[in-house]
Amino acid sequence: MLRVEGLSVRFRLPGAVVEAVTDARFELRPGRCLALVGESGCGKSVMAHALLGLLPGNATVTGHAWLGSLDLVAATEKVLAGQVRGRRIGLIPQSPAAHLTPVRTARAQLAETLRELGRDETPDEIAARAGLRPGDLDRYPHQLSGGMAQRVANALALAGDPPLIVADEPTTGLDRPLVEATMAELRHLCDQGRAVLIITHDLRAAEQVADDVAVMYAGRIVELAEAPAFFDGPRHPYSRGLLNALPSRDFVPIPGEPPQLTRLPDGCAFRPRCADATAVCEEQPVLNGVACHHA
Repeated sequence: MLRVEGLSVRFRLPGAVVEAVTDARFELRPGRCLALVGESGCGKSVMAHALLGLLPGNATVTGHAWLGSLDLVAATEKVLAGQVRGRRIGLIPQSPAAHLTPVRTARAQLAETLRELGRDETPDEIAARAGLRPGDLDRYPHQLSGGMAQRVANALALAGDPPLIVADEPTTGLDRPLVEATMAELRHLCDQGRAVLIITHDLRAAEQVADDVAVMYAGRIVELAEAPAFFDGPRHPYSRGLLNALPSRDFVPIPGEPPQLTRLPDGCAFRPRCADATAVCEEQPVLNGVACHHA
C-alpha cells in the first residue's frame, strides 16, 4: 500500500534550516494500522503533509513515498489533487472543527466533497458509515460536539472510499470515552481492509488500535516494531522513556528537552538525554528495527 524510503523534509528559514524529517523508512500494508508516535514537534505531522503534498513553499522534500506504483514525492500537484487526495488517501486533520467551513452545514460540505470526487453516494450514506445520524449533518460546525466534529471529519475522509487513511492527531481535545470511540472507528476501517496511518502522541490510544508502531525523535524514526512487542518491551531508550512517562506505568518524565531541529547534535540526537549514552553514540546509529548502539 505505502512504502516510504529515505523521506526527508527541510524548511529554509532566514539564517537557518529546519531538519523536520530525516531519512524516514517504513511500510504500511492493507488491513494494518501503523501508529507514528513521539513528542510534539518531532516531525510526525510534517511527514503526513509531505505524503499529500501539503507543505508550504519553503519546504524541500527528498526521498520516495510509493503508493502502489506512484511516487508521491515526485508526483505533480495536478496528480496529487486529481488522483490522490480524497481518492487514494483520505486525511483526517488535527482539530477537525477548525477545518470545517463555519458558515456551511456539515451536509453541505460533505455533499460538495462527494460531488468533487465524482461519487454517487448521498451524504446520509457516507454519514452512516462514520456513525452519524442524518440530522447531525444539518448542523453548523459550532453546533457540533468534539465527538461529532470528529465523525464529520471521518465522513469527509471516507467520501472517496480511499484505501489509505491518514489520521493526524485524531484524539486532540477529546475526553477519554471519545478517544476510545475514535480509535475503535479507525480500527474498524483496518478490519475492512484499509490501511491506516495514525499520528499521535497518545500512547494509550495507539496501543488500542495499532498493529505496528514507529517511534519518532527529532525528525528520525528511532524504532519500528509490531505493537505487542513494542508495548511489552521497547528497545530504544527514548521509547522506554515515553512508556515510563505514562500514568499507568512509572509516571516519570524523560529528563531534559528535545533538541532544536535547526541545531541537531552530531550522532544520536537523544544522546544528551540518555542515561545509556557512551562515546560511540557520537556516531549516528543505523535503523535496523531500532536506531541505537545499546539496544
